[in-house]
Amino acid sequence: MLRVQGKSLGLVVAGRTDAGVHARGQVCHVDVPEPAWRSLPGRSDSDPASSLRRRLAGLLSADVRIREVRPAPPGFDARFAARSRRYAYRICDDPAGVPPLRRRDVVAYRRPLDLAAMGEASQTLTGLRDFAAYCRRRDGATTYRTLLEYTWARDVDGFAVATVRADAFCHSMVRALVGGALAVGDGRRPVEWPYEVLEGKVRHPGVTVAPARGLVLEEVVYPDDDGLAARVAESRAVRTCP
Repeated sequence: MLRVQGKSLGLVVAGRTDAGVHARGQVCHVDVPEPAWRSLPGRSDSDPASSLRRRLAGLLSADVRIREVRPAPPGFDARFAARSRRYAYRICDDPAGVPPLRRRDVVAYRRPLDLAAMGEASQTLTGLRDFAAYCRRRDGATTYRTLLEYTWARDVDGFAVATVRADAFCHSMVRALVGGALAVGDGRRPVEWPYEVLEGKVRHPGVTVAPARGLVLEEVVYPDDDGLAARVAESRAVRTCP
């Protein structure tokens, strides 16, 4: 579309998602050569950003929509400049099951859930911690993350909704955290159990990774423009527990 010859323009995303996971607030950046950017409007009088969004809308499938396009400020990096990422996980524990129109983004659960107990258990996991027990390990990658928020509440549709916010996430971390809370919510485990699993620092067979379709990347937050460079440097540093 940009008619750039001889090289591939790499796309950098704020957060990768597992197959089947949704993203409502994904952010990405791509380095576009200046001549290609200026030529986007063609013979029209629109600006390059508007032209790019219009062209992308015509090329992408119905599963992907571009909400905004704009030149990035100096030092911006969609991945490393992010200050936090917020996910939501939605569960229907109604005996009638998931409403048909929500079957793609809400997970059915056959047992009633005690959200008060789940919320109490989830609060014990916040802060800078080693989440090895709730991650799929990758060679050379740290499992330390700062979990800023982990809460449970009912929404207007009666779904049980987890709000999970952190500076960054390990592979499958959110779905494993949800799986740990579900064991508390249906009465199989005590409130203290998710924290005991965390302290073990190894994957626990009792933690079931929740299905992908209930998870949505809702928002990615960035610092002000003058704080981008510092945030990138901080993100690239290997995190350890003090």
